This record gives sequence, structure tokens and C-alpha cells, in this order.
Amino acid sequence: IKRLAIQTEDHPIEYADFEGIIPEGEYGAGTVEIWDRGTFDIEEWTDEKIVVYIHGEKIRGRYYLVKFKKQENSWLFFKV
Repeated sequence: IKRLAIQTEDHPIEYADFEGIIPEGEYGAGTVEIWDRGTFDIEEWTDEKIVVYIHGEKIRGRYYLVKFKKQENSWLFFKV
């Protein structure tokens, strides 16, 4: 399964545990839910490809992020 990942600006680390609803009209409006927690190891990082090993509670394994050339700041995310 491949997913489209859209690059955004960095968020403050204080947001890492936030779950809740951001009101309509506010930036990022909608429901925020933490889906998984864990760590990762970077195995490779270039301008076109990032390879990480994810140690999550739900997902584990080696994943690729490959630059999606058809759309700026977009990456294809998939498990190897």
C-alpha cells in the first residue's frame, strides 16, 4: 500500500501529545488524534529518497519516502 505524504512546516515539540478538536476557521481545523507512537532510525536520506526503520506500537519495519515529482512537497510513503 502506498500513501501520499505532504510535507508541512515543523511544529513545536510541545504539540507532540496534543489530541482534540481545532475549531473551524483555525489553522489545521478538525480532529487531531494520535494514531501511533514510537521511534525511528534513519537509514538513508537524500533529496529524492528517505529510508527509515519505524519502531511503532502499530507499525514496524522499513519504510521509504520517495519524492513525488508531480506535486511539490509530496512524497510516496510505503513499506519495503
